[in-house]
This record gives sequence, structure tokens and C-alpha cells, in this order.
Amino acid sequence: MDYEYFLKNKRFVLESSGFDIDKNTLNPHLYDFQKDIVRWALAKGRACIFADCGLGKTAMQLSWSYQIYKHSDFKSKILILAPLSVCEQTKREGDKFGYEVNICESQEDVKPGINITNYEKLEKFVASEFEAVVLDESSILKSFTGKVRTAIIDNFINVPYKLACTATPAPNDYMELGNHAEFCGVMTRSEMLSMFFVHDGGETSKWRLKGHAEDVFWQWMASWCVFVDNPRNLGYEIGGFDLPALHINEIIVDGERPTEDKLSLTERREARKESLKLRCEKAAEFVNNSDEQWLV
Repeated sequence: MDYEYFLKNKRFVLESSGFDIDKNTLNPHLYDFQKDIVRWALAKGRACIFADCGLGKTAMQLSWSYQIYKHSDFKSKILILAPLSVCEQTKREGDKFGYEVNICESQEDVKPGINITNYEKLEKFVASEFEAVVLDESSILKSFTGKVRTAIIDNFINVPYKLACTATPAPNDYMELGNHAEFCGVMTRSEMLSMFFVHDGGETSKWRLKGHAEDVFWQWMASWCVFVDNPRNLGYEIGGFDLPALHINEIIVDGERPTEDKLSLTERREARKESLKLRCEKAAEFVNNSDEQWLV
């Protein structure tokens, strides 16, 4: 065997199984970074979008789903699995972007196009009937022994197109990352652990990256998922995603400024308990005397 060929075979990169499109054909309401992510995910065929809150994961997964529907000459059925109460919200988002989203209770309600249901109703659907599946809030895969996690991975193993979207994949929770890889058909969780990790001491639930495998592991991750917390970090000049400065105003509700003497943990807990009513009343006073929006 040629040595260079041997080294190439040691690369663990997910081969693309999707299709390429011109990003200018994507929904005009999407930002450039969203269009690039959707285009990349369509080309991969099976991918994960780990985007922070407020970066438009719903819009991206709807655009991804619609393009697959369009690619099949408007014949395929796409299923989005979402947490409770998210279905109506996704349908409203679809209306805003010009996508029809069909809320389903069971397989009988499914029709060609974008369909959505709750994770709790998963057993009422036939996975083989779908061309694509999307996991909204895919951190549901976090529990590697969970019944829902196993059902999702097993039921949709042969679905051609897969997308998982969440804002909260813990970068140090390797079980969760492994479950995402297994859902996408990249590598099983067990294979991932044996390939890149070792047990840390005698605790079987603790895994750490092999020293020589750290760079290779994250390169492998980048072959099937995208992490983004701010578009600027990827080189996009875009406003609206930078949080304003945080101002903290201290308000004393029960007397003078606290003494400089160090209080014990018990004394601090007691002080919080005794001042609870006063603090709630002060917060209510601010909200009730203002016409602005508040989050309490």
C-alpha cells in the first residue's frame, strides 16, 4: 500500500452527500452568514448547526428544508421534530419567510413539503416516509441512554438528509457531541470515544481527549458541524448581534449599605430571606411605573 494513500485513509472526514446551490437563490430575507451556513449544510447532506441564541436557527432550518423539497420537484416530505410549544412558533416564522409549515399529530397528517411535530409524538410517524429530518433543539440527544435519543437515531438511520440545530451543545460534553455524530451517520458514539478519547482515571463517565488527537478531533468536528456565537467571528460585517454594555445599579432596600464585616454563609442566606419581600416590591415598583419592556 502506498504510504500517502494510507495516510489519506486515516482521515475522518464526513463525505458530502447533498447538493450544491447558488446561495443567491436562497431566501432573500436571510443574512449572508445564514445563506452560507444553509448552502454548506445542503452540500453536506447531513450536518449540525450549533448557532447561539438569536442567530436564526429556525429560519435556516426552514430554508434548508424548503430547498430539499424544491430539489425533489416538490415531491419529498420533510419532518421537523421540535419541543412542545415550538410548532406554532415555527409555523409563524415560516409564514414570515414565505414557507408553508404543516403541523402534524401523526403520519396521516403528513403531506409533501415541510411538516413539524413534537418529539413526544415521534412514535406516530414512519421515518422511512421522509426524505429529510430536522432536529430542532437537538440537545435532546444529550442523554446517551435516553429512550427518545435511541428512537431518533435508530428510526432515521436511513433518511438521506439530516440536520440538527441547537444553541447549547456543551463543547466539553463529549457524549452529546458523539450522539450528534451518530445521528448524522458520521460515526457512532462508541467509535468516536475509542478513536479520540481515553478514560480519565477510573471514572467511566469521564473522558478526555488524547493529547495527540485534539487538533484532529476538532478538524473532524468541523467536517460535519458549524459553531457560531457571533457572525463577526467568521468575518461577516453585520450589526445587530452585539449586546449593549451591561450596567449594574445597586439598590439598597433594607437600611444602610452592608457592613464591611464578613458575614458567614448562614448570615448571608438569612439576610437574603429577610429582604425578599422588600426586593420584590422594589422590582414591581420600577416595572409598574414605567412604559418600557422589562424582564424580571
